[in-house]
Amino acid sequence: MPSYRAPVEDTLFLLEDVLAIHRHDNLPGFADASSDVLRAVVSEAGKLAGEVLAPLNLPGDREGCTRHPDGSVTTPKGFKQAYDAYAAGGWMGLSVPEEFGGQGLPHVINTAMQDFVSGANLALSMYPGLTQGAIAALLVHGSQAQKETYLPKMVEGAWTGTMNLTEPHCGTDLGLLKTKAVPNPDGSYSLSGTKIFISAGEHDLSENIVHLVIARIEGAPAGTKGISLFVVPKFLVNEDGSLGARNGVSCGSIEHKMGIHANSTCVMNYDGAKGWLVGEANRGLNAMFVMMNEARLAVGVQGLGQSEAAYQNAVSYARERLQGRALTGAKEPGKVADPIIVHPDVRRTLMQIRAFNEAARALVLWTALQSDIAHRSQDATERQLADDLLGLMTPVVKGVLTDRGFANAVEAQQMFGGHGYIEEWGMSQFVRDARIAMIYEGANGIQAMDLIGRKLPKDGGRAMMAFLTEVQTFIKDHSEDDGMKPFVGPLQPALNDLQAAVMWLMQNAFSKPDNAGAGATDLMHLLGTVVLGYMWGRIAKAALAAKAEGRDTERMDAKLVLGRYFMERTLPETSLRLARIKAGSETTMALAAEAF
Repeated sequence: MPSYRAPVEDTLFLLEDVLAIHRHDNLPGFADASSDVLRAVVSEAGKLAGEVLAPLNLPGDREGCTRHPDGSVTTPKGFKQAYDAYAAGGWMGLSVPEEFGGQGLPHVINTAMQDFVSGANLALSMYPGLTQGAIAALLVHGSQAQKETYLPKMVEGAWTGTMNLTEPHCGTDLGLLKTKAVPNPDGSYSLSGTKIFISAGEHDLSENIVHLVIARIEGAPAGTKGISLFVVPKFLVNEDGSLGARNGVSCGSIEHKMGIHANSTCVMNYDGAKGWLVGEANRGLNAMFVMMNEARLAVGVQGLGQSEAAYQNAVSYARERLQGRALTGAKEPGKVADPIIVHPDVRRTLMQIRAFNEAARALVLWTALQSDIAHRSQDATERQLADDLLGLMTPVVKGVLTDRGFANAVEAQQMFGGHGYIEEWGMSQFVRDARIAMIYEGANGIQAMDLIGRKLPKDGGRAMMAFLTEVQTFIKDHSEDDGMKPFVGPLQPALNDLQAAVMWLMQNAFSKPDNAGAGATDLMHLLGTVVLGYMWGRIAKAALAAKAEGRDTERMDAKLVLGRYFMERTLPETSLRLARIKAGSETTMALAAEAF
C-alpha cells in the first residue's frame, strides 16, 4: 500500500529561510504567524495529512462514491470521520478573516496545507478545497447578508461549497450557457438547467451544500455579458440560521471517471431552485473569476502534491528493489543483486522529479505570498507589483505544475516496472488522479492562451517586465559569489531565451495571431522553467546561508546538489522552447482540416 509523509521540514525551510515571511510582519495576520505558531501549524497539518487522510487514499479510490435512488450520495468508508477531523481542526478557515470565524493567518500558510492534503488524498482534499474557493468568492462579492448567512457555517465546515459552470454543450466558452434564472417577487430567482462535472456536488460530509451557480437572467444579453452568479443552497436557510426545506437542486448521476473516484463529480439538475444574486446582474464572471483563480492556483498545487506522493513511493521502492548490478561494480555484494537506485537512469528519473518538486513548492508558496501582499498591504506600489506577479504566474502554476506533475507520476510509476501497472501497488492511482488536474479549471492549452493573450500584454507588459527585472537583479547581485555561480550562471542564458521569446512574439504574434496560438504552450513552459530556475537560485542562496551557520548541513548539501542538477539538466530546455516559438505557425496551420 502506498504511503505519504508531508514534507514538513522542506516547507518550513521555504517559509522561514527562502521566503522569510517574518519580514512581512507589517501585514495583517503575519504577526500572528510567529516562528512557534508557524512550526506548530505546519507540523499539525503534516500529521493530519499523513496519519488521517493518506491511509484512506487507496481504499477510497477502490470504493468510490455511491449515488442512491433518492439522489443522495455517500462517500467512501472513513471519509466522513476524516472530513470531520479536518473541520474540527479549524483548517477550513485558516486564512479567513476572524469576523467570520476564521483564524486570519496568511494565505501562504494555507497553501502549504493544501500541498500536504493534495498529496495525501486528492479526492478527499477537494471537498474542503472547493469550499475555500466559494468562501473567497463570497468574501469579495457577496452581500453582507450573504456573508453572515453562509460564511460562518462554511468556515466551521458544517456546510461545504461548490462552483457550477460547465454544461453538457458548454465548457470553456461560458457564453453558450443555457441555465436560466427567473426573478421571483421576493427578490430571489428560480434557476433551471443542468450542470455537469460538478466536483463535490452531492455528498454526506456536511449538513448543507452551498452551490455557486452561473446562469442567465431571463432577458439578459447573449454571450458572457449576460452571465450572473447565484448562491443556491441545497437546503434553504431560515431567518434564524437553521436549515429549512430542501431546495430544487439534485444530483442526477455521478460521472464515471478515470480517477479521483472518491470525489463525487456530479451531474446537477436545477428545477426551479431558489437562488440569490451574488454581486451585480450580468457581471457574474467577475465574481466567479475570484473562485476560478483560487481554483487554478489550487489545481497547480494538486499537480505538485501528486508528483510528491508518487516520488516518495518510487524512492522507497528503488531503495528496496534488487535488480542487476551497478555499472561500477557491485554495491551490495552480499545480496543477489543491487537495489535499482544505484543505476544512473533510475537516479536521473528520481533527481528530475525531486528537483522539480522542491522548486515547484517554492513557486506555489512564493505565488501565495504575492496574493497575501496584494490583498493585505497598505502600500499601493507593493500591492500592484504583487498583483501583477500573481496574475502572470497563475497560468504558469496551473499549467506547468499539472503538466509536469502528471509526467512525474508516470515516471515514478515506471520505477516499479510491471508492478507499477498493477492496481494494488497504488502507483496507477497517482497517474489517474494527476491527469484531471491538466483538464479542469481551464485545460492547460487555455492557460497558455490566457498567458499569451491576456497576461503578457496586460498594462503594456508591465508584469513580465517586472519579473524579468527581478530575476536579472538577482543574477547581478550574486554573480560574484562563488557559491552561487553554479546557479546564476545557467540562469542568465535561460532568462535571455525568455526575453528573446517575448520579443519575437511582440514582433510576430499580434499581426499574425496564429503565431501566438502555436507558441503559447511553449511560452508557458519556457516561463515556467525560468521561474523554477529562479526558485532554485533563491533556495541555493538560503541553503548556503544555513550551511555557513552550521545548520542542517547534510540536508542543505542535498539541496545544492538537486539545484545544480536542475540547472544542468532541466534549465537548458528553454532553448528548445525558444526554437519552437520562433518556428511560427506556418507548418502547424498548413494542413486542411480534412487532411488530419
